[in-house]
Amino acid sequence: MMYKVELIILNKDGVRDPEGETLKRYVIDSTMPGKVADVRVGKIVVVTMEASSREEAEDLTRRLAESKRLYNPIVHKIVVRAERVEDGSN
Repeated sequence: MMYKVELIILNKDGVRDPEGETLKRYVIDSTMPGKVADVRVGKIVVVTMEASSREEAEDLTRRLAESKRLYNPIVHKIVVRAERVEDGSN
């Protein structure tokens, strides 16, 4: 089965996010003052892969991210989400 896996890389809670702070201060607060409490900016890597299950696709992506240092575990956290796709073009 083919899966589209999203690897989301964010700064850990407690680690400053200057890009998120700037976006909130100069764009969001001027549009929606007082409505948004916090903004975090990160990276997303989308991988389409063959796997036997959603869990396996997520596990393989997590292991890839850790073994190839796609993020810095000292300051970043990752979120991995997979969904089945009918073919590899989605």
